[in-house]
Amino acid sequence: MIFSAFERMVAMRYLRARRQEGFISVIAGFSLLGIALGVATLIIVMSVMNGFRAELLGRVLGVNGHAYVYAPIGLLEDYQPLADRLRGAQGVVAVMPYVEGQALVSIQGIATGVQVRGIKPEDFRTRPVVGDSVVLGDEAEFGPGGIAIGVRLAQRFGLRVGDELSLISPRGATTAFGTVPRTGSFRIAAIFEVGMSEYDSNIVYMPLDTAQTFYRMPGQVTALEVFFADPNDIGRLRATLANAVAGQGRVLDWQQTNSSFFTALQVERNVMFLILSLIIMVAAFNIISSMIMLVKDKGRDIAILRTMGATRGMVMRIFLLSGASIGVIGTVAGFVLGVVFCENIEAIRQGIQTLTGTDLFNAEIYFLSQLPAKIDWVEVGQVVGMALALSFGATLYPSWRAARLDPVEALRYE
Repeated sequence: MIFSAFERMVAMRYLRARRQEGFISVIAGFSLLGIALGVATLIIVMSVMNGFRAELLGRVLGVNGHAYVYAPIGLLEDYQPLADRLRGAQGVVAVMPYVEGQALVSIQGIATGVQVRGIKPEDFRTRPVVGDSVVLGDEAEFGPGGIAIGVRLAQRFGLRVGDELSLISPRGATTAFGTVPRTGSFRIAAIFEVGMSEYDSNIVYMPLDTAQTFYRMPGQVTALEVFFADPNDIGRLRATLANAVAGQGRVLDWQQTNSSFFTALQVERNVMFLILSLIIMVAAFNIISSMIMLVKDKGRDIAILRTMGATRGMVMRIFLLSGASIGVIGTVAGFVLGVVFCENIEAIRQGIQTLTGTDLFNAEIYFLSQLPAKIDWVEVGQVVGMALALSFGATLYPSWRAARLDPVEALRYE
């Protein structure tokens, strides 16, 4: 073993300070607590950031396509041959034509704009994030005359399944008096809850044929939505999709359409990692200060050990073990605390909200209805490794100073 039984015994004895040395023990305790809180905080924050990214990516790519194929100019016409060709491309699992447009909902003097998406009824039911999130009504009723709206839009206007919803389209008929907006009344067949406030309050799904009639787009669609088996492999699939399109359209993938959003998440994640790493660094400096005070206080003991035959290496290992023990115990405690907190983060949030009576996670601000946390064990390993490295590094200088102490000078005035 690197450390002998004698070195371990003396090192542990120094960690258990006597009453007159209690101040040094208090500093060591705060150093241990700082390491533990720093590691736990870093694990929790990074896990929440990972959870945010995973949840947002899953919902964004579930409601929206992984890639879009638009016409070079205007709308797509005679799109079926192109859709069949795309379905045969490598990695493509589904191709869905859709119509997209803006509309106005006005009920009892309250008006709001919504985004109308016209898709085939079978596509609505096979889309996992949308079809599986129907909370009221039946997705099988989504069809001619029946639409699906988000739960927050329904709550805002007090709508229920079976009610009639009037939509006003900006694409109206042109008359001698100007453009007259087109109005349509549709029965609410289903109410869905995706879990993102932006979608649950702004999106209205409509059958494709009905949307083409409502927006005066006979036989035309806005674009083709393409879904892949692995959307994270979009870099390789982008070229395959471009070859299948063969110049008959423009291709935009999810990384291009949401680049600013996910880039902002990544930048925020990196900045939070750097800022919270400072907590561990401050705790490491506390270890240095406590070890320097311990070396100064134990000068006579070091001199006696040296005169009894202890080598400089033994003295150095004694203080190295004392300081490293603080870092190791603090890191392990922080690791356990961080993992347990992440595994129960939603229950902890609900408990704090119940005690304080405040909303700690407003879905309208943070997009999601629940606080997500996804533990990346590779990242956790990096945090633990960094904490251990800083802890061991913090003990090197005080241990070196203890080993270099001259016994004669230390005992001169004793």
